Amino acid sequence: MNRLRPPATRPPSRTLEHGFRWLCLLAALLPVAVLGVLLFDVVRTGIGRIDVQFLTSFPSRRPEHAGIIAGAVGSLWLVGLTAAIAVPIGVGAAIYLEEYARRGRLATLIEVNVSNLAGVPSIIYGLLGLELFVRALSLGRSLLAGALTLALLVLPIIILSTREALRTVPRGLREAGLALGATRWQVVRQVVLPLAIPGILTGSILAISRAIGEAAPLVVLGALSYVDFLPDGPMAPFSALPIQIFNWTSRPQAGFAVNAAAGIIVLMATLLVLNAAAIITRNRMQKRLGR
Repeated sequence: MNRLRPPATRPPSRTLEHGFRWLCLLAALLPVAVLGVLLFDVVRTGIGRIDVQFLTSFPSRRPEHAGIIAGAVGSLWLVGLTAAIAVPIGVGAAIYLEEYARRGRLATLIEVNVSNLAGVPSIIYGLLGLELFVRALSLGRSLLAGALTLALLVLPIIILSTREALRTVPRGLREAGLALGATRWQVVRQVVLPLAIPGILTGSILAISRAIGEAAPLVVLGALSYVDFLPDGPMAPFSALPIQIFNWTSRPQAGFAVNAAAGIIVLMATLLVLNAAAIITRNRMQKRLGR
């Protein structure tokens, strides 16, 4: 009786393998190439406009006299207030969901809603902030209203990134701490958080970086596009660098297009500094922790 022989298998085609590899490489290089073209055009247009006068002047109806000091200071205020509001709440919510919440319908409902909120368009948060903070809470078109709106925008990102950082800590360390008689809070504070801090900082800084470049929520809130003063507190009216850039791009004069390109360069440089700070901080803390 003849034994059944396994069907002959054809060796994988090298041509298909190389073709798939080049296709993946093309998919990776195409967005980089498009970004490079855009950056080249922006830098070529606006790099010559960046000087001390541009960085320290207020907006003006004359493009050669206009500057970004009001938008830059307003953006710094927004970033500081947004971080002060969103980071503690986001990290606390992530700790509760990951370390304390029991697995059930309520925890599942919260997790699903947090994940969904991370994908909501930013302009929806602007509409929510306009109705809730500007009108219902009577905060007006102030820095605090803008910061609260941006905090809602980045809060889901901070929660998700913090939870992922907490999950990188081995479960055995938690069990060892509890076995030695430590309370759950002591284990979280002295064992889990120190090991998860690099990931938490990275996620938080990247989330705040997103808030810096958002213009749609601030436009809906009614942030000022022409400001000839610096904000003196959280309740002051404000402008922001993305709003200033948006206003300049809507002007017909060619000089304002140059100003917008120069403002984009400053904004991108700020984002690069923040992202680099996130990476450097993470790497240093990982080396210090021996991970």
